[in-house]
Amino acid sequence: MKKKVLLAFSGGLDTSFCVKYLRDDKGYEVHTITVNTGGFDDAELGRIEKHALSLGSAGHCTVDETRNYYDTVIRFLIYGNVLKNNAYPLSVSAERMSQALATARYAREIGANAVAHGSTGAGNDQVRFDMVFNILLPGVEIITPIRDLKLSREAEIGYLKERGVSMNFDKARYSINKGIWGTSVGGQETLNSLGMLPEEAWPTQVTKSGSERIVLTFEQGELKGVNENSFAHPVEAIQYLQQIAGPFGIGREIHVGDTIIGIKGRVGFEAAAPILIIKAHHALEKHVLTKWQLSWKDQLSLFYGNWLHEGQYLDPVMRDLESFLSSTQQNVTGKVYVELMPYRFQVMGIESAYDLMSSKFGKYGEMNLGWTGDDVKGFTKIFGNQVSIYHQVKEAAEKH
Repeated sequence: MKKKVLLAFSGGLDTSFCVKYLRDDKGYEVHTITVNTGGFDDAELGRIEKHALSLGSAGHCTVDETRNYYDTVIRFLIYGNVLKNNAYPLSVSAERMSQALATARYAREIGANAVAHGSTGAGNDQVRFDMVFNILLPGVEIITPIRDLKLSREAEIGYLKERGVSMNFDKARYSINKGIWGTSVGGQETLNSLGMLPEEAWPTQVTKSGSERIVLTFEQGELKGVNENSFAHPVEAIQYLQQIAGPFGIGREIHVGDTIIGIKGRVGFEAAAPILIIKAHHALEKHVLTKWQLSWKDQLSLFYGNWLHEGQYLDPVMRDLESFLSSTQQNVTGKVYVELMPYRFQVMGIESAYDLMSSKFGKYGEMNLGWTGDDVKGFTKIFGNQVSIYHQVKEAAEKH
């Protein structure tokens, strides 16, 4: 009986090679899975399934993880206002976790003897997939033909052509990975430390001019409304906001980061909805959370984002941090007003029943209603008492 291998399949060159190689050269019964995290429409998913079966897949499974991806990953990135290096909303690194987890679940379901993915030996994805599979599928073999054989693109194309595979072998000028939490764009310009992607490289072209004001409604930290529209699930709100803001060219950036394997890399990304949501959410939080809630959130969210980026989603400390982040969102409810313009946006302000910037307690820089001048004099003396003692003792000691 042939051994059964489950391959995470995107339909591109690398995973197409993997199907033929594992089936024809290694004799596996190859099953394929495509995990949609918001980047494929129904027509694309249909084409991918047809292609997998034509290559010889014994069975293809399409899993829509978009809502589960939000529920288990994205919402915590929003709660934490996570932007790696103050720029990148973890568009690809976060969705790879969701894809790896779904693949592992299906591998157990079909009783696979092995799992495979098409990652090369040069990037982060190999670590993310391997780590999830090692943890959730102990004893199941992990096969990575592209990495192990050190194949060039030309070698893969030649192999497939020899076996009569018909597909588009023309390498696109830009490598694009699309998901609900943003789209990454890699090209010649991102391979070096100097260079910006040209306008035509961005998947969403700038077609809007002027300005447009929008209102984002949050309920306990989750986006539930855009303008007058309410949504049953935040995924629908994210998709709707992306349609509005994407054509302004908002959320475009080049991310420079440290990879898991110790090298630095650059990649372009466009993420209009994620950037707007995080910035609007953070603006609301600054009004409704206390100083120390904000302080600890900043510290713990930074760790959460970095640990997720490095593939450590299954570490139990991540569940602990998610509990903390969820707890901080009880009062993060209100409306955020944002003005959109080509390539930029401005948060205009917020309205919330939980706004701590209430005129009932004083107006910053003008008047106070909750204390007297004498209260401040006494407080200031006590607040600085230890530092005052330090300097007096230091000065006395240095005189001798």
